[in-house]
Amino acid sequence: MIRDAPERRTLDAALADVRRAEREFDNARTWLEEASQGVLEPLSAEVWVTDPDFSHVLLVRHRWRGWVPPGGKVETGETPREAASRELLEETGVSGSLLSLPAAVCVRSYRSDWSPTLGLSYAAIIDRSLRLGGEAGQPSAWIPLEDDWQGAFPEDRARIRRHVRQLSRAQAVGAL
Repeated sequence: MIRDAPERRTLDAALADVRRAEREFDNARTWLEEASQGVLEPLSAEVWVTDPDFSHVLLVRHRWRGWVPPGGKVETGETPREAASRELLEETGVSGSLLSLPAAVCVRSYRSDWSPTLGLSYAAIIDRSLRLGGEAGQPSAWIPLEDDWQGAFPEDRARIRRHVRQLSRAQAVGAL
């Protein structure tokens, strides 16, 4: 299938980051390879944000999904990394540098009447003293890592915790 330049840029960046992701869930690499041969379904990007003490995560209270990492749809011509940075700023009012490797990639349905979506999760370490803002009706908050926050994707709690612990170990040995 012939794609225009902005769509090709989005797809190429997604494919590259999917291959580099530290963790894969739901056979996401195969899903994207197959999807890239036809009509590309929407892509999503989010940010797993922790504080420098690795004790809290920054989440957004979504209207129907509950507490979730800041994120959303990747727009055509935008890379997933750019979308993750944009969504972080829009939904929390803070910006931060994303770590070099994507944290994870997964495939999920955000609503029962939507097609499955490939999602890339990036990571960032941001100081908790920064003032939070974001979108009206969707507050953001620092949640203790060990709390059992309620969200549409309960498996994310374990995935995010595992990743934050990995970041903490990497920092302890100077690998971050």
